[in-house]
Amino acid sequence: MHIHFIGICGTAMGNVALMMRNMGHTVTGSDENIYPPMSTLLIEAGVSMMNGFGPQNLHPAPDLVVIGNRMSRGNNEVEATLNQQLRYTSLPELLKQEVIQGRTSVVLTGTHGKTTTSSLMAWVLESAGRSPNFMIGGVPGNFTAGWQHRPESQYMVLEGDEYDTAFFDKRSKFVHYLPTALVINNIEFDHADIFASIEDILLSFRRLVNTVPGNGVIAVNGDDPNAISVVENAFTPVETFGLGDGCRWRAENISYDADGTSFDLTCDGIWQAELRSTLLGEFNVRNAMGVAIVAHWLGLGWDQINQGLRTFINTRRRLERKGEYAGVTIYDDFAHHPTAIRETLRALRLRYPTERLWAIFEPRSNTTRRSVFQRELAQCFSDADLVVLAQVDRLQDLPPDQRLDPEQVMQDLQQQGAVAYYLPTVDEIVQCVANNACAGDVLITLSNGGFGGIHGKLAAALGGQLPVASSPWPMVQGSHS
Repeated sequence: MHIHFIGICGTAMGNVALMMRNMGHTVTGSDENIYPPMSTLLIEAGVSMMNGFGPQNLHPAPDLVVIGNRMSRGNNEVEATLNQQLRYTSLPELLKQEVIQGRTSVVLTGTHGKTTTSSLMAWVLESAGRSPNFMIGGVPGNFTAGWQHRPESQYMVLEGDEYDTAFFDKRSKFVHYLPTALVINNIEFDHADIFASIEDILLSFRRLVNTVPGNGVIAVNGDDPNAISVVENAFTPVETFGLGDGCRWRAENISYDADGTSFDLTCDGIWQAELRSTLLGEFNVRNAMGVAIVAHWLGLGWDQINQGLRTFINTRRRLERKGEYAGVTIYDDFAHHPTAIRETLRALRLRYPTERLWAIFEPRSNTTRRSVFQRELAQCFSDADLVVLAQVDRLQDLPPDQRLDPEQVMQDLQQQGAVAYYLPTVDEIVQCVANNACAGDVLITLSNGGFGGIHGKLAAALGGQLPVASSPWPMVQGSHS
C-alpha cells in the first residue's frame, strides 16, 4: 500500500512513517522546513519526501493519506486530498488499524510522566524477553528510536496523549488506542488551546476508560482525585496505587540516593517485593508502581520487573544530565507545567540537598504562555535557590488579557523571598550564569522546545575555573527584574 503523510517531519508522524516503511508499505510525505535528524532517518529508510505542500505531492494518487494534527483546512494539500476524494485518516487511527488491533495494547496516560512511564513499560517488557511493539513521544534511553515493530509480538505499548487527533476528529488521540491495560498517572488542566476546562479533560479520560474491555485492567493513581473520578463507573477491574492509605498497592519505606530510588511494594497490606528504580523523586515512584502493577498483571515476575526497573535509562530531556562544566552540573527537562516543574525540582533537591540550584524556565507551551497558571508558576519553584524566567514564546499571538505576565511572576517570587530574574534572551541568561555560577552549582533548563540552543551556549560560556559557592544566594550581575 502507498501511504502518504502530510506533515511527515513531526516526531510522531515521522516515527509512524518509519514504522509503516518497516512493515513493507511504500511511504511518501511532505512538509515545510525539512531538516535532520528526522529527514535523514526517513531518506535512509527509503521514504520519498517533498519540501512544501501542494496538489502535486498527491501524484500518483496514494492509497491512503495520513493528515497530521498540525494540518488544518486551507492547507492546499489537504484541500486537494478532499477535492480528489482520496481516502484519508489520522495518525492515531492508522496506528489502530495497522498495528494495534489484535494485540494486547498497553496505554500509559496522564498529564505528567507519560513519556517516561511508556518508555519504562517498553523496557520492562523488552528486558523480560517480551519484545514489545511501541510508539513513544521521545527517544527511550534503552532503545535507538521512539518506535519498534516486531510482527510476531503480541504487545503494543503506547504513550496515550490527550491532545486532539486531527482537524476532522477532535477527540483525544488515546481513544483510538484500544487499551487492554491502561495506566492513569494523574490528571490536571493542560492544553488550554484545545480544552476549555478540567471538566473537558476529565470527559476525554472517561471516554478512554470506557474503551477498556472487562477482561483488561486499569491501574490508576489513587492519590489523585481527578484520576480516581474518571474510573468510578468503569466496567474494568481497577487497581489503585500510590502512597496514601486508600490505595490497594502502596509504596512504603521509600529511600532515595544518588543512583535512584528503592521502596517496598505492598498489596492489601501484604509485602510483594522490594523494587529499585533508576529514577529520582516521589513522582517517579508512582510511575514505577503503575508499570510494575501492569507488568505483573501481564505475567511478569517481580524479579523480571526489578531487572527492567534497575537497568532503565530515562528518555532524553527527562531530567537528563547534560554534563559538568567548570564544576557546574547542567540538567535539562521537558517540564512545562507547574506540577511537572515542581516535581522535577523536588527530585533534583533530593539528589542535591545542599547545592545551589538554578531553575531556568522558558514559558513556551500553549498553556504556560497564557495566564492560566499565573499564580501557580510563582509557587512551583520553591526548591530552587535562583529562578530565571525567559521570554514568553509567541506572546504576541495571544490576546492581551490571556497572556502570561512574566514581570508579575517575578514580583510574586520575590515577595515570597526567592531570588528571581526575568531575562528575555538566551544570551542574557547565559551571560548571567557565566557571571554568577560557582563550582558545585546545579542548573536545570526547563522547556518543551529547543530553548535557543541554550545548552551548547552554557557549556561554551562556562569554560575555565569558577569559584566555589560560599553563599546559598548568588549575587546576580547583568540582569534585571
